[in-house]
Amino acid sequence: MTLPVAISANKLIKRYGDLVAVDGIDFEIYRGECFGFLGPNGAGKTSIMRMISCVSPVAGGELLVGGKSVTEEPRAVKSILGVVSQADSLDPDLDVFQNLLAFTRYFNLPRKLAEERIWEALDLVELRGKASVTPDQLSGGMRRRLHIARAMLHEPGILVLDEPTTGLDPQSRHMVWERLMYLKTRGITILLTTHNMEEAAYLCDRLVVMDHGRILIQGSPRDLVREHAGERVVEVRVGMDRKAGLLESLEGTGLAFEDAGDSVSVFSENGDSRLDGGLLDDYEVVRRPANLEDVFLRLTGRGLRDE
Repeated sequence: MTLPVAISANKLIKRYGDLVAVDGIDFEIYRGECFGFLGPNGAGKTSIMRMISCVSPVAGGELLVGGKSVTEEPRAVKSILGVVSQADSLDPDLDVFQNLLAFTRYFNLPRKLAEERIWEALDLVELRGKASVTPDQLSGGMRRRLHIARAMLHEPGILVLDEPTTGLDPQSRHMVWERLMYLKTRGITILLTTHNMEEAAYLCDRLVVMDHGRILIQGSPRDLVREHAGERVVEVRVGMDRKAGLLESLEGTGLAFEDAGDSVSVFSENGDSRLDGGLLDDYEVVRRPANLEDVFLRLTGRGLRDE
């Protein structure tokens, strides 16, 4: 069965002078799924989001949103997008209801319909009781939920989110996740960038991991973890004076492993016999399920990146 495509890119390129930020990538995002872009700083994620949102021109290739070219029909594309950026763009001089009402004017919604949509959106994010307060009276989590409510006022088919829960406490983060999962059940396509691997694993049906403007891998979080990190990770705490010997011993096992600085991560399946025989008996060991962060770090490295 062929799923309907909401967004597609073919040999997509973005340049900033001599810098190639997006280097000829291809992807398809299906209607009604949550699709994530993961990668370190400078990987090209934000450049893609800006091109999809029609705020930055495409330098090469083709990018279609809802079957429409972002280059040839940017206004039509914008009409079907709801965008939630990292920046807080709420008007501090207006209360919550007035902020949303002002936004509806960009889409020429009649006043009665606009008010109906506003109350529906506030109910969606559980902020009806905050309609008469100003944004500075809201918590960080409430403000993020308000941005999502605002993005939904014109009933877009595609919701674009750039780091939607950065800086939120765990309770607020999970509230935002719940609202996004609910929107997905309504058939809305969700596109997001995030540095939170737990968030990506929880929300995304499929995702890509990028670096240096290129897509390294793509697939469902579960499949990517299974393929690139296995089922289990054994973290071996080891001092620098003993690390070389441990690494040499592991090389002889054929197991996949990674030097993680103050520890060595060994990737294996459950019950892997190659870890038997006392190989790790003299070390402090932590055994845990493999996760998406393991995949991310194996592919993109552990070094810090500047913006």
